[in-house]
Amino acid sequence: MSPTTVSNHPASPAYGHGHGHVTFLGAGPGDPGLLTLRAVEALAGADVLIAEPDVLDVVRGHARANVSTPELTASDEASTAAGVPALRDAANLVMEAARGGKRVVRAVTGDPGLDGNAGEEMLACATEGIPFEVVPGIAAAVGVPAYAGVPLRDAQGADVRFVDARTASDRCWTEVGASDGTVVVSATLETVAGAAGELVSAGRKPDTPLTVTVAGTTTRQRTWTATLGTIAQVFKQGKVLPSPEGHRPVIAVVGERSAPAQRDQLAWFESKPLFGWKVLVPRTKEQAASLSDQLRSYGAVPHEVPTIAVEPPRTPQQMERAVKGLVTGRYEWIAFTSVNAVKAVREKFEEYGLDARAFAGIKVAAVGEQTAKALVDFGVKPDLVPSGEQSAAGLLEDWPPYDPVFDPIDRVFLPRADIATETLVAGLIELGWEVDDVTAYRTVRASPPPAETREAIKGGGFDAVLFTSSSTVRNLVGIAGKPHNVTVIACIGPATAKTAEEHGLRVDVLSPEPSVHKLAEALAEFGAKRRDAAKEAGEPILRPSEKRPGGRRRRATT
Repeated sequence: MSPTTVSNHPASPAYGHGHGHVTFLGAGPGDPGLLTLRAVEALAGADVLIAEPDVLDVVRGHARANVSTPELTASDEASTAAGVPALRDAANLVMEAARGGKRVVRAVTGDPGLDGNAGEEMLACATEGIPFEVVPGIAAAVGVPAYAGVPLRDAQGADVRFVDARTASDRCWTEVGASDGTVVVSATLETVAGAAGELVSAGRKPDTPLTVTVAGTTTRQRTWTATLGTIAQVFKQGKVLPSPEGHRPVIAVVGERSAPAQRDQLAWFESKPLFGWKVLVPRTKEQAASLSDQLRSYGAVPHEVPTIAVEPPRTPQQMERAVKGLVTGRYEWIAFTSVNAVKAVREKFEEYGLDARAFAGIKVAAVGEQTAKALVDFGVKPDLVPSGEQSAAGLLEDWPPYDPVFDPIDRVFLPRADIATETLVAGLIELGWEVDDVTAYRTVRASPPPAETREAIKGGGFDAVLFTSSSTVRNLVGIAGKPHNVTVIACIGPATAKTAEEHGLRVDVLSPEPSVHKLAEALAEFGAKRRDAAKEAGEPILRPSEKRPGGRRRRATT
């Protein structure tokens, strides 16, 4: 039996003692994309998920909605005051759940065998006869240098040593100090300078290059380059320390491979065009998902704020009649101008016990790629999607005129929002079609976001805002206030830009096409040019939010 199937076969001998099963799972250093396929598979089958606080958000999205997640963080006044959360006895939580016959996933940061004390918990399971498996993860000491652009070995195959500064003995420091190989040190912001001092005392030269990375593999990653002798001064001059968050873990790489000249060329992650930018996406959650994924690929941290809420029409009878007409052959075409229109028709279908087969014999049009995707998810392949501009005008460009010889029916069903423009209706009538223009849903202004988000919008906490329509401009300003003048404003088209300017906003980025993905691409190009200009001028690369008063100071402690 393969290792990947052990936990999925309750009849296997391992389950003969009435116990459950434990999977010790490495969740990697922080980037959710570094989870292995086996880790995702194990999480999907978990009854109980016991995860370290740092990786809970990384793994929880792959578990079932009803999975039990006992908290490891304990309430402890002393630890709260120190800013370091106390952890409950994870071994007891794991054993208790396994004794109850549950499938337990114990998720740890990095790798179970190299990071943390998972070995003791495994031994406890083995002692009690509880079956377990280990799903390796990418260790922080390996993954973080890779994201920092610091190779640990080269063609000469240098010696690599791993040291945990918290537990290293004098003998350990003496051994690594006598070596000229690469040393990877796990420490904290506060203790890394002390570890550098230990290495110098043990024989390493003070001018040995050193890189220190905090929040590695996440979009909060930051790397400092120094030497063993200068790291304390670099932290002091950069106001990194003293800081109440000095307990934050770091990975330091000591040796020639962490030299600044090499890192400048290899720092692929931190040189992404929007690295660390906090970008406001004022759309409904359903519409924001693919856009947020694209922004993450550029290194940004998307923050979705719904500005529009979708509600059923006040008088549903018109929609009900149209759906019945769809089934009885009243229409030649149905045209969808938004994902919400697809959702509204789909919900009405489900209410009547209908499915995608009801579209048989009817031609279906979609205004763009996202709407077409929503239709495909419903089981309907659109017959017409604009070949050019993804808009009502683009749809009309490709829409065939009514031909009484080839078109037995001259009517189009157009389910849409209550505030939609008349462009499509007028154009279809001009092409000879009759149009049933039906309000399928209403768009209303969403509730205001939390106070913290509103303050960040007005105070310059966001680096950029993407506006995808005039209504998103009006609604965002209405529910949250006007973005700060340091925030980069990106608009999907001239009409949206005009509305933004009418609200006193400076438009920095205009999409070359009316597409949300082209808009994100244009913002990334803007960010890349901004980064290149700063490098050429020899200036520090700062995010827009860091240019407001106090912005850089706050960054040093976040």
